[in-house]
Amino acid sequence: MSERTTDALRLRSGWSTPVAASLLSAWLGAALYFTVVVTRAAFAVLPSRTVAGALVGQTLPVLFDTGMVVGVILVIVARIAMSGVVRSTSLTGGVAILALSALARFAILTRIEALRASVPTPIDSLAIADPARRTFGELHALSVGALGLAMLTGIVVAVVLAHSLSVASHD
Repeated sequence: MSERTTDALRLRSGWSTPVAASLLSAWLGAALYFTVVVTRAAFAVLPSRTVAGALVGQTLPVLFDTGMVVGVILVIVARIAMSGVVRSTSLTGGVAILALSALARFAILTRIEALRASVPTPIDSLAIADPARRTFGELHALSVGALGLAMLTGIVVAVVLAHSLSVASHD
């Protein structure tokens, strides 16, 4: 490859790290806002825990869907433009965010919805020892855990990407 071709390829791939960092940061911001503000507000102001749970249940799939999109973007960007620690962190982080979001979206949330549909009364009206309520609690914990792990992974990737952009701007 000629030097001119190499420079042209480098120029074209220079957009990918800032774009990946921006999209990841936007998703992390949305996830943080959802977990810290929206869920707490829903359970504080809506007339019942059932209604609040329904609101959260309707918005969580969007958060997980966008997590999957961000994961795919991180993987693609890592494959086409990065090298070294930035590439491996973005690739591993992207796969982890994609997998955790998909697990929560298609396995955990699906089971929660099926459980809600199978119980004739709201989950929170069941006795604490009721097997359906206990199963719901376990699935809820798995969902929170999957989102939390995806967010922690995203924070690590975002720090690595931000550091690489900082170093690149000083070169």
